[in-house]
Amino acid sequence: MRSVRAILALALIILPGNASAQEANPPAQDMPIVVRGQRDRASNWHQAETDHVVAISEGSEKDLARIAHDLERLHFLLSVLLNRADKPDDTRKLRVTLVGDGAEFDAMELGNLRYSPGPYSRAFPGPAYYDPREDGAVFAASRYDQKAVLERGQDLAGILPDLVRATTPAAVEAPGAGAENPGASAALSASHAGSIVRFGRNDPLAVSINELAVPVSAEGRILAGYARHFLLTYFPHAYPRWYVDGFGELFATLATEGDARMEYGRAPAGYRKVLDRYRRYPVADIVTGRYLADRNAGERWTPFHAWALTHMLFFSNERKGQLRTYLATIAAGGSMERAAAAFGDLGKLQDELVAYDRGKLPFERMSYPAERAAEPIIRRLSEGEAAFVKGRLELGARLAIPPASADPKPDRQRIAAIARRDEWLRGLRRDAARYSTNRDAQLLLAEAECRSDNMQECAAAAARALALAPGNGDALAWQGTALAGIALAAPASARAGQLRAARITIARANRADSENPLPLLAYYRSFAAAGETAPDVAIEGLMKAVDAVPAAPGSRLLLGEALAKRGNVAAARNALIAVANGPYETPEAAPARALLSRLEQ
Repeated sequence: MRSVRAILALALIILPGNASAQEANPPAQDMPIVVRGQRDRASNWHQAETDHVVAISEGSEKDLARIAHDLERLHFLLSVLLNRADKPDDTRKLRVTLVGDGAEFDAMELGNLRYSPGPYSRAFPGPAYYDPREDGAVFAASRYDQKAVLERGQDLAGILPDLVRATTPAAVEAPGAGAENPGASAALSASHAGSIVRFGRNDPLAVSINELAVPVSAEGRILAGYARHFLLTYFPHAYPRWYVDGFGELFATLATEGDARMEYGRAPAGYRKVLDRYRRYPVADIVTGRYLADRNAGERWTPFHAWALTHMLFFSNERKGQLRTYLATIAAGGSMERAAAAFGDLGKLQDELVAYDRGKLPFERMSYPAERAAEPIIRRLSEGEAAFVKGRLELGARLAIPPASADPKPDRQRIAAIARRDEWLRGLRRDAARYSTNRDAQLLLAEAECRSDNMQECAAAAARALALAPGNGDALAWQGTALAGIALAAPASARAGQLRAARITIARANRADSENPLPLLAYYRSFAAAGETAPDVAIEGLMKAVDAVPAAPGSRLLLGEALAKRGNVAAARNALIAVANGPYETPEAAPARALLSRLEQ
């Protein structure tokens, strides 16, 4: 797909005589803007920004800077390996958010809609979230290491309290509280150093012995997430899931030696334990995709198995060419079954993999020119900014509503999703009211309202954001989106004029930030939703929006639909294949497959 590099001239839709409309920021009617003075103090959250990443985390500034720097190093490594070094890059930066432990991560109920690795054994914790949103991809993960418990040990949660009581004087109420007894738990830990691990999140006495487990590095999850994002962003094709999963794991063990050298491809910690614990899944079922329909795949398939297959094909001179052919077939729309023919005898491939696992596994080192990645720019977030970090992550999943069912009976799942969304929105409105002078709070609320089809409320929130930050591109984009939605609900006699005013506002958003995909998408949608033929400039803008976030299935589906309406079947097909046959099932996949099917008839 060609890149649109010139600034789109959406302002061409503004004709002489509309000067007053061009300069105004019209709020929704009867919605006063209230701005209260409020001091926004510094929080414990920090932001680290590099050329390709914006990373956010609570806690250690030093750790965040290191992770952001390593992600930028990984970007350079992948650019060299995949022949992308020094090529133009018009994509949006990945927003990486690191939260606390697994419990804190789970509490957000992010619900991956566009990311579904595996299916893996339940032993492997994977608190990670990825969403290639239309205005920029987001990734989130816990910032704490975890473990994969391959075999449970003896749970001492019930034994330890009895042991403590038996060895502690009656006057002592807690382990280690009395001077006469330094604490049974401390003595026990010392005597079994290395064999006792935390078994629960909240109970310090919940431990187990003789447990078989391997570490799951938090930084490894983050590196793997970025590697997958890189692949889907800079090479936006259809891929088999196992390969995208394995590609990420391949770079999860990236190691750096100062600013001079990098090392990649080493086996993850505990690799042999995992392969010894789980039977090897048939390679033929993996490369043909049959494992995805196997309900028992999780009993035998792990991230380490995905690593092993990808690692062998990546490092094998003989198999590397076969892998390229296999991936090219899938990228062109071919089935995984047909693509697997590139590997020849799959039984032989299986035998090679078993032998490969038992041998000395290769890895590579590469010099890293320190000047290629400057140190991250670090700043501390205000309390107002920090208050909405998690809300911005949650927005994608909380606003997702299943499509209406054809079944005449009430769709309970849809009704429940709407109720959850509305409850979350009410909370967001309360929080945004508390931070009435925080621009980002009002922007997040405007986006949430618009995406929930609450156009009057969206216009009001966007107007408040514009009062705080006149001319802000995001605020103008959401205001234009809201005005377009209001226009579509207006009487037919007023619709054309109101749509024109909405498009003027969207054009101003584009002029404020010509690289922002939001106004480009809003402009095209103002025509599509009205049932009008979109002009050339709208299609050009849609192309540029796809170039900004190539992995976003939503904008790709829009582009495929637009090109299909124009009769450009080949270009529409190219846009749709990555959505229809992508590695992870998304809400956009089914409509993309349906449209592809119609185009091929």
